[in-house]
Amino acid sequence: MIEFGQILIILIAFVWVVIASNQVAKFFQKIKFPLITGFLLSGILIGPYVLDLVPKDAIPKLNFINNLSLAFIAFAAGSELYLKEIRNSIKSIVWNTFGQIIITFLLVAFAVYFLEELIPFMKNMNVNSKIAVAILSGTIFIARSPSSVIAVINEMRAKGPFTKTAISVTVILDVLVIFLFTICLSIANTLIHGTSFDVKFIFLLIFELAVTLVLGFFVASLIQFILSINLNEFIKSILILAIGMIIYSITHFILVHSIEHYVIEIIIEPLLVCIIAGFWISNYGKYRMEFQKIIHEKGPIVYAAFFTLAGASLHIDILISNWIIAILLFIVYLVALVIGTFTGNTIARNPSIYKKIGWMPFITQAGVGFALVYEVAADFPDWGMQFATIIIAVIVLNQMIGPPLFKWAVKIAGESRLYAKSQLEPAKSALIFGLEHQSLGLVKELQKANYNVEMASVEKRKNIEHLNYVNIHFLDGLNMKCLNSINIKKFETVILMLSDGENYKICKLIKRYVGTKNIIVRLFDSIYGSKFYEMGVIVVDPSTAIARLIEQFVLSPISASLILGKENNKVMADMKVTDKHLHGIALRDIRLPDDVIILTVKRGGQILISHGYTRLRIGDIVTIVGSMSSIENLSLRFEE
Repeated sequence: MIEFGQILIILIAFVWVVIASNQVAKFFQKIKFPLITGFLLSGILIGPYVLDLVPKDAIPKLNFINNLSLAFIAFAAGSELYLKEIRNSIKSIVWNTFGQIIITFLLVAFAVYFLEELIPFMKNMNVNSKIAVAILSGTIFIARSPSSVIAVINEMRAKGPFTKTAISVTVILDVLVIFLFTICLSIANTLIHGTSFDVKFIFLLIFELAVTLVLGFFVASLIQFILSINLNEFIKSILILAIGMIIYSITHFILVHSIEHYVIEIIIEPLLVCIIAGFWISNYGKYRMEFQKIIHEKGPIVYAAFFTLAGASLHIDILISNWIIAILLFIVYLVALVIGTFTGNTIARNPSIYKKIGWMPFITQAGVGFALVYEVAADFPDWGMQFATIIIAVIVLNQMIGPPLFKWAVKIAGESRLYAKSQLEPAKSALIFGLEHQSLGLVKELQKANYNVEMASVEKRKNIEHLNYVNIHFLDGLNMKCLNSINIKKFETVILMLSDGENYKICKLIKRYVGTKNIIVRLFDSIYGSKFYEMGVIVVDPSTAIARLIEQFVLSPISASLILGKENNKVMADMKVTDKHLHGIALRDIRLPDDVIILTVKRGGQILISHGYTRLRIGDIVTIVGSMSSIENLSLRFEE
């Protein structure tokens, strides 16, 4: 009971520290550092080597936070491998993965072997032992940090082929490194202890893989069952976190039980189980939308706790005492990444910019890397802790330098969407002809939808030029010279609210000299209706629009309220499909937020009655209704 009370006090204190860390991290964000770098630096600041607000003996008691966070992050990483969205990037993902595995493993292994004079515990080793240390080092440096990559992607609102390749390769490498490490660890035992390397090892590896897959599928089913129950979202989030914690307990029980009763080590990697579960739910689950929502909304809290604790746990003394070999290995690691990603991007025939910056997302290392290091330390107690000391020092460097470089790479690749925080499509513009109550009201509504709106008039009205929320152009006439004076070509939409004759004159000028524009005309006299229709403009006839609107209120009050914007926090928006990865994908396979519905798809001027099996094409205009925040996030999905 006393122990539980101590843990509770430490936990409450840590939560308070995380809140403070979040504020400190935002300061670092203002000076262009990623949030996770701010969390790490905050953790170091409050850790045992600086302010000692989190003492060294308290950190082991908070290890369950690390397990909870890693499980949650693994769920998120698995869910990012959505096959239908990455299918067009498979070639790039495969070649980048193999390029990094081969080059990183070989270069780091050779470097460790030939730098043995600088590594104290390797000086008196025989050749077999040196080879064992080298291949274990090479394997560990293949591990990546999905948590860091996902955190930067979320912070930058990054979207595009470069970003998708980065997260996919990162997750796949973390999966493959576990299998490769198991093999290399067995080889290292054979080289150092002279244990046999026989067919039993292969069967054990296959059995471990089978158990991992079964556990992953079981966890996915359990999470889907929780999501299907009518519970508060917060409670569902807590239960999902609890499942992650239970996975660690189950895998530890399997390891201990196998050693005690069967004299073998059955190692089930909990992170791999969670990745498989997240992958299964995202690709084949019925509740993937709700799962994605929980992952997205609760992610920032988890990242704050995880990286703050990681910063507090870092052994700064280790980095100081081993800085020479740590920097040398770090340089070798960077060279391996540059060569590996350059090779992969070259074979995949990716753009030249990817060959130059493709290595930047893959520097960071965290959870899996630390886990593998500690496993080596436990298996080889004679030199394992010295080995862990050096490798952790390099991981510390990777974790501090990696996120800022990835953030920079996202900007260079042009895939940052930070400018899009409150938009459906950036920099839309509209020009309204006519000064009156309705046109001024329309200006305010369009500005709410993030349009850049300007007005034009041939009539000067008293005090109208003093309106400070819209730029008004007063024209001397309706001719091409006057239209050019206001640079009419820059406006995507032109709305005509003058007399029918004036509207018709402007339409002819735009069609003849400016080219096709999105032109909307308010009609007064139906005599002009046929003339406007022949020009291909959109005509709004007030005489029939009011009757149609009243009819819509009678037949479907909710849809009419949506059209008029009377539903709180619900908007309608048209989005153009420009992301080639969505070409050919069915609507039912798009990961939509649970408060968003696709109403129609317009293709080639024709409106399709859309259903779940309607497949998108590049250039489609999709009409969507939902909350503003969800539609803003969804807009990133449709953009290239």
